[in-house]
Amino acid sequence: MDTIGRMAGKVGLVTAAASGMGRAGAIRFAREGAAVGVVDIDEARTAAVVREIIDAGGKAIAISGDLRQDAFAREIVHRTVKAFGGLDFVWNHVGHPGPAAIEGIDWKDFELAMDLNLRTVLVTTEAALPELRARGGGSILFTASTSGLAGSQFSPVYNIAKFGVVGLVHGLAKRYAREKIRVNAVCPGPTDTPMLRVFVARPDSQLPPGETPETLVQKRGGQVPMRRPAQPEEIANAALFLLSDEASYITGVALPVDGGATA
Repeated sequence: MDTIGRMAGKVGLVTAAASGMGRAGAIRFAREGAAVGVVDIDEARTAAVVREIIDAGGKAIAISGDLRQDAFAREIVHRTVKAFGGLDFVWNHVGHPGPAAIEGIDWKDFELAMDLNLRTVLVTTEAALPELRARGGGSILFTASTSGLAGSQFSPVYNIAKFGVVGLVHGLAKRYAREKIRVNAVCPGPTDTPMLRVFVARPDSQLPPGETPETLVQKRGGQVPMRRPAQPEEIANAALFLLSDEASYITGVALPVDGGATA
């Protein structure tokens, strides 16, 4: 891996990093010179991502656990700082689609979505702020969604969560700008990941007859102007820019990476 890159000398952490966009981001940041705390509930896959990074010459540690536990959501910050000596950026990528239906809503699934999309990221951010301040500033990125910018008939609950993420980004960006802590969100459209397949196949989403999660993933991608779903690496590229010093005058932005869907 390159020792000189856009993240050379930086230390960061990425949540939900065992697959999809988070995995792509952790690998890309390490390739650009960052030391990365790779966080996910899936211990085996988290370890596999770290092995891939280390085998390529990068620096990473695996941190596995349930971010719904406040102590663990803070611990990921402290373990990353202990391993690498500081913290420069955080990508709060963890999330959950929640229930599709409002009528007959599954309230446990609703609470899970609120916890993973909002509470956990706020707890981790709270823990990260003193560490970023100690470095003279830094960058925090949240994963919102195009569902945080426009309504979705398929996911009103996801709208609640992701509009909340975008609102949080706006508030934090203004609150911490004077301390040189930038706060932004990346807003993916349909992206070819395992989570998108979970999203379209939710039990209450009522798959049309003859459809499968795989066919629906491709159909969702075909509905955007660019006529395809994004690849995880394309979201990671946007995340890299927003977290890097190249975006030094950008804060409070919710950047669509959606093939033109919200244009």
